[in-house]
Amino acid sequence: MIPVQGYENAKVAVLGLGRSGLAAARALRAGAAEVLCWDDNSNARENAEAEGFLCADLLKQGAFEGVASLIVSPGIPHLYPAPNPVVAAALDAGVPVDNDIGLFFRSFATRQWDSFETTPKVVAVTGSNGKSTTSALIHHVLTEAGRRTQLAGNIGRGVLDLDPAEDGDVIVLELSSYQTDLARSLTPDIAVFTNLSPDHLDRHAGMGGYFSAKRRLFAEGGPDRAVVGVDENEGKYLAGQLAEGVADDRVMRISTERKLAGPGWNIFARKGFLSEYRKGRQAGSIDLRAIKGLPGAHNHQNACAAYAVCRALGLAPRVIEAAFASFAGLPHRSQIIAETAGVTYVNDSKATNVDAAKKALSAFKNIRWICGGLEKEGGLGDLSDSASGVLKAYVIGREAANFAMQLKGIETEVCTTMQEAVQRAVSDAQSGETVLLAPAAASFDQYDSFEKRGADFEACVKASIGL
Repeated sequence: MIPVQGYENAKVAVLGLGRSGLAAARALRAGAAEVLCWDDNSNARENAEAEGFLCADLLKQGAFEGVASLIVSPGIPHLYPAPNPVVAAALDAGVPVDNDIGLFFRSFATRQWDSFETTPKVVAVTGSNGKSTTSALIHHVLTEAGRRTQLAGNIGRGVLDLDPAEDGDVIVLELSSYQTDLARSLTPDIAVFTNLSPDHLDRHAGMGGYFSAKRRLFAEGGPDRAVVGVDENEGKYLAGQLAEGVADDRVMRISTERKLAGPGWNIFARKGFLSEYRKGRQAGSIDLRAIKGLPGAHNHQNACAAYAVCRALGLAPRVIEAAFASFAGLPHRSQIIAETAGVTYVNDSKATNVDAAKKALSAFKNIRWICGGLEKEGGLGDLSDSASGVLKAYVIGREAANFAMQLKGIETEVCTTMQEAVQRAVSDAQSGETVLLAPAAASFDQYDSFEKRGADFEACVKASIGL
């Protein structure tokens, strides 16, 4: 646990008592703060009270008297589409609002670091797609290289559940826009921006607000090193804003769409080959085609980002390449769950938006595509243009018929349920084909999470093929 610094004997309120909220409450208590908790869910309050925390309705008159700060869990709106009533009450009372990420950055460094030979570092990864895989891949490479490392944030452990840093530690954090938008302190040593595509627009009042939330990771003093995907205009703009000139190698640009030239520090992947150029000369390369845990251009972008971070941390290209080869990938992200009778079954339930689904579709050929769910703002856009490898789409979800009507030029079958979609796809699939779950939609019309949707897909596949 990371005890929170700066709130000794002060009263701090915590709103939301899920994983991150309870971790924040524990860390605040460990730092000698007086913690006041609230959650609309009575079971969550009971769990907190069982740990000895005081729960009190923060909407009652005078609830924020003497409160130094309100700590808010990431799922709770603090601005758009409208502030949660408790957040609004705190702001009206002039009480600062923060989250566990802000508490982490203000509390992670301690005086003990003065005795370390190598100062611990924090790598923070954000972006619309690929940040989980990128974060896990960085952590995997560091582990394989014998470096002390911990993984947390939007993946793995809560940030305040991490162990206090030891000499030479590298902390890898995956951070969502919800987390970067609210944190009052954001000071990573290395910050990564993978890409940007429409997502969570209601929480950020549109693309401008969404990009602004991501960009905050680079704003407060700036990281020592920035790794920026430049395949979208926002990434190009961000890299340009951060760099002092064309040769400024504090900004490492990455791409999977073009060769990056110039005197800076560039990493790009084309036709399955990753290349590193620095000061106009090639400094390393990796053949990514045979790495099963990183299929497709979207994973090659993740590989470029992870490679850049590990190079910035001093690892040699051959060390990184060896670690890439043993990376198994993450569940629900282009995860091969079975191969039988020449048919490959892939779970990419994490493809919850159109851009992620397009990237999943581009990674495979001869696809039996299971898609559908709770459609996100902006619709399906040009998804059909990316589906040249799709033999047939099997559409699930409560609005499956409407979803199917938008897939112009693609043979579709409305199945509604995962079980029926898998059974039909398995029945139709022939050797050399791939049955791919890449929903291009949220899961919440039928499932509590994309993880549960992916688990159901896996269970249906194994039942259908007799595993």
